Amino acid sequence: MINIYKASPDDAVLITELARKIYREHYLHLWHAGGAQWYMEEYAYAKEKIEMELADNNIEYFIAEEDGAYLGYMKIVLAATLAGDESMHALEVERIYLYKKATGKGIGKKFMLLAQQIAHQLKKDIIFLKAMDSSTGALEFYKKMGYSICGNLTLPLPVFQLMKKEYRGMVILKRKIEA
Repeated sequence: MINIYKASPDDAVLITELARKIYREHYLHLWHAGGAQWYMEEYAYAKEKIEMELADNNIEYFIAEEDGAYLGYMKIVLAATLAGDESMHALEVERIYLYKKATGKGIGKKFMLLAQQIAHQLKKDIIFLKAMDSSTGALEFYKKMGYSICGNLTLPLPVFQLMKKEYRGMVILKRKIEA
């Protein structure tokens, strides 16, 4: 049975390892030489950064496991701002990462429903996320979950200069939270 639980500060090393291993499975093709290593070790998944996020009351991580095997995680930002909808109270799903072997088991759906439940409990108006415009499978999944595209962005230079240009495009998707 798949179990999803809220991460604690003691899970920083686990989340760092999950993030890096899952990222390697899915996203190395996005980068020029050295870019993925920089992104994983310095920019996004440094253990110290994960520790700070786990201590932040505005960020929550959830881990999925089955029979002691870790399958992936979700990171949400409880009070977020969506450009163009600044007056809306929003929750952001910042990251859902699953090992390839864990896809198709309904974990992504469970994560999204959990995020929507939290947004509802916190009386949020909307929930939003950003996804790569080249991730067609993920975009179809989010649309099936009731999200619609509401904007586009390009990951900025020089920060993402080691990322291949054709992969820097993102879409923003949102969904209203029913009262």
